[in-house]
Amino acid sequence: MKKITKDLVKKFYELLTPCKVCPRECGVDRLSGELGSCNAGADVEVSSYHQHFGEEPPLVGRHGSGTIFLTHCNLHCVFCQNYEISQLGMGRKTTIEDLAEMMLRLQERGCHNINFVTPTPWVPQIVAALAVAQDKGLDLPIVYNCGGYESVQTLRMLEGIVDIYMPDIKYADNVLAGKYSAVEDYWDMVRPALIEMHRQVGDLSVEDGVAHKGLLIRHLVLPNNKAGSRECFEFIRKNLSQRTVVNVMAQYYPTHKAEQYPDMNRRITTQEYREAIGELNRLGLDEGFRQTIDTIFRAIVPEWTDDLKDIESK
Repeated sequence: MKKITKDLVKKFYELLTPCKVCPRECGVDRLSGELGSCNAGADVEVSSYHQHFGEEPPLVGRHGSGTIFLTHCNLHCVFCQNYEISQLGMGRKTTIEDLAEMMLRLQERGCHNINFVTPTPWVPQIVAALAVAQDKGLDLPIVYNCGGYESVQTLRMLEGIVDIYMPDIKYADNVLAGKYSAVEDYWDMVRPALIEMHRQVGDLSVEDGVAHKGLLIRHLVLPNNKAGSRECFEFIRKNLSQRTVVNVMAQYYPTHKAEQYPDMNRRITTQEYREAIGELNRLGLDEGFRQTIDTIFRAIVPEWTDDLKDIESK
């Protein structure tokens, strides 16, 4: 991680007034107490932090990923499996110093990285906390675990700070993104964001089973091909790299507000998941993770059986 100076932290905080941290650019003055469309204000909010053994194997390694779950999200997915945190605001306000201490405690526990879940609304505060932790000896890779709806301008400012980008690629259709996640330009924004992430960190680099730098993309297969898996994978293959690591996830289930949308109110079928994997294989995107689905369509990942319950809660 490059040295984070006070001047750099100040530049990040300028993104909060008016707010232009993410592509929504809602323009509120968060430093004066206004809330963005994500419901985030000035004080960073954390839901929980712990050694996480339910992430992808290169992040987990032997000692777990040092995961910090941040409250609120700039997407409003009707099927969000963490909606209590992202939409209902389950968390508590945390000082920059306390956030830095969380990172240092996770490092002391032997975690292989610091993994910020839903960091997008809180980028300035995260950078400020990283500066404090850095001065106290933090030297772990930083994981940016996000929904993919990112500002390229903000990402460019993060170059040299983030080591591992782990974005979703949720949709290949702006209309569906507007319907299910309340962002009508998701496909327009996620593509340049992924290109910028890949430019910064390249393909995922793993040593002794542990990732230390690179891009890892998650793609959740949705019912009735609402995610546009083929188009997503074609974009990755054409614009990023054939060695891009893609985790094709099978654990969709209808939660939060999904019951209000008949076409999303069921689990995916085995055939739907197989078709998505078939598209991935057709394009030669072999560097990634596959899941299997049992008879009740629960996501099962054999490599992650040490903490299956944690995986299913995501």
